[in-house]
Amino acid sequence: MKKILTLALAALMLLSALSLTACGKAEELKLGMGVYAYMSKATDADGDTNGEGEVVATAAAVLVDASGKILKCVIDTADNKVAYTSAGEAVAAGEFKTKYEQGDAYGMKAYAGSAKEWYEQADAFAALTIGKTVAEVKALVADGGKGTDAVISAGCTIAVTDFAMAVEKAVANAADSSATKDDALQIGVVTAQTTKNASEEANGANEVVTTFVAAAVKEGKVTAQTTDVLDVTFTFDAKGASTADTAAALTTKKEAGANYGMASYGADLNGDGTVKEWYEQADAFNTACVGKTSAEIAALAVDTGYGVESLQTAGCTINVSDLVKAAVKAAK
Repeated sequence: MKKILTLALAALMLLSALSLTACGKAEELKLGMGVYAYMSKATDADGDTNGEGEVVATAAAVLVDASGKILKCVIDTADNKVAYTSAGEAVAAGEFKTKYEQGDAYGMKAYAGSAKEWYEQADAFAALTIGKTVAEVKALVADGGKGTDAVISAGCTIAVTDFAMAVEKAVANAADSSATKDDALQIGVVTAQTTKNASEEANGANEVVTTFVAAAVKEGKVTAQTTDVLDVTFTFDAKGASTADTAAALTTKKEAGANYGMASYGADLNGDGTVKEWYEQADAFNTACVGKTSAEIAALAVDTGYGVESLQTAGCTINVSDLVKAAVKAAK
């Protein structure tokens, strides 16, 4: 009898220990990022004024639990403007900064009379998404695109339609990850520009390529990461008249999926006999970043802009210069 009681007690202690271990393990969450973008303007140049193209891209990153509720959310917007002259010449812009990166310099308090700066308003909306489903987030948008009374009372008085659209995409894109609720969630954004002047034979182009990286970070190391790129070109003729289709739907490289065409038309740069699609190459890059610090991520690119040998062997043979820059921002 004593032996039976001893065995029963030992079994109970083992079950208790296993239970405590299970309770002590943080729930692994899904990480998702969504980019909602559109061309908001493409004007003609005249003798006195340059033509201007503008693309607005709002990115949201979320950590979502098994029930579909948002546990963390961050939002940023890249509002990028390019120009071209009445002589058909593309104008190189200066440094591109997101609205969040501009901080107090964005000027909502100084010039719009707002009580809160843009980044504070974005944070206020993001905070209201916590604990909500996508349907509940969409319900935060009132008629006219402004937020409900709850949103306005929280200090977010700007239009929030783009925020909600980006969050909806982010939740839809959320995938299993090693991130937990204790991790910091951050977005890194980098925009690069390429220009070509117009001629009588061909339109000019002012292209902006914006790279978005969302990362969950704990103790200085990335625990989960996702990456996407938006490539938008504003075209114009030799007299600076816009030829861009501002009504066209904008699709990110990840959203394009297999239709992006890299697997069909790309070059086999690592010699393994295959070419991965863009989203697969981005996934290989994300995998390489997990477990690394920002400094270690920075070392993934060589001087040419391509990845180190291990990254190329993993199937990421695209130029990773901007991916690395954005990932470094997200990891800090």
